[in-house]
Amino acid sequence: MEGTIFIGAASPLAGPDVANTCGVYRLDANTTEWHQLTNGLPSNMQVNVIVGRPGNARELYAGSQVGLFKTTDGGDSWTDLRVSMEDRAIYSLLLHPTEPDTIYVGMDHTVIFKTIDGGVSWTRLPTIQPDCSITGGFPVRVLRMALDPVNPDEIYAALEVAGLIRSLDGGASWEDMSGEFVRLSKEPHLANHIISEDDAEGMLDMHALTVSDAKPGTIWAVNRMGLFISEDKAKTWREFGIEHYSELTYGRDIIPSPHDSKTFYAALSDSARGQAGSLYRSADLGKSWDRIDHDISIDSTLMTVNVNDANPDRVYCAARLGQVFGTEDGGTSWNEAPLPEGVVDVRAIVST
Repeated sequence: MEGTIFIGAASPLAGPDVANTCGVYRLDANTTEWHQLTNGLPSNMQVNVIVGRPGNARELYAGSQVGLFKTTDGGDSWTDLRVSMEDRAIYSLLLHPTEPDTIYVGMDHTVIFKTIDGGVSWTRLPTIQPDCSITGGFPVRVLRMALDPVNPDEIYAALEVAGLIRSLDGGASWEDMSGEFVRLSKEPHLANHIISEDDAEGMLDMHALTVSDAKPGTIWAVNRMGLFISEDKAKTWREFGIEHYSELTYGRDIIPSPHDSKTFYAALSDSARGQAGSLYRSADLGKSWDRIDHDISIDSTLMTVNVNDANPDRVYCAARLGQVFGTEDGGTSWNEAPLPEGVVDVRAIVST
């Protein structure tokens, strides 16, 4: 591994003879030993998201059930940015591409906070929870946010088992855009339920979305039922047709390459707590896909993928049960970086 890797683990496997295993871990370049980072971070921090600042390998943000933390020295020390938590957990972070002091924080209960001064002060945005939300077992979580790089006031939020909401004015107001997912669930192959009796559940179980500057106004999204695309700012949606390329269609993550806005990576698996995962790449805005995780075995749900900001060939991904894989040559060869025993429920990865 030539670059430094950070991962976030969300499940605290602790006992009388076992240290708490959740938190932020770092693997330094050309080493094999992971280190749990603790300077400024709570010992019980269940990490759901880590985001790096493009162009600054030393600046990262980590969101958890106890707060939002920032490092400017590559993880050696961390500062609490003091977002109002009120028994909520942070699941997503969004950094503004041209305004470095503007950050959006997505939480459960469909809550989003925004700062325009780097975290000195925070404003809770007037988000809405869609009427079609399914709340059996856990509150609605804001699992991913994305903005249009060409029109950064256009913000989209993927909600777990609640569809999608959008803002066209920088978060000042929000619209429910979930109705189209309910409509699509009327198709027999897209009807699915696990925690309710509502066949729209699978389509509403949104996990990630993204927008590329190669095609402003177009949103790519993944959910329990597959990969979907909207070409009219989330008004209407259609299937990617990922099933033509992959037997695994449960989507957990999708990102564009920071080096080529027409290239996408998608993390696919068999289910939320499955036994197989795969990493696919598209070089044509999702029209066709190729599997690139060769000669490795991903044995649980593939949760997250990251492309290094400085090197397009450096790609890393992490699976739920603690597997971390990386390629330094664009997918020709892969290496595994085993995490310490007991580190599981990996939900975030960043390479710097």
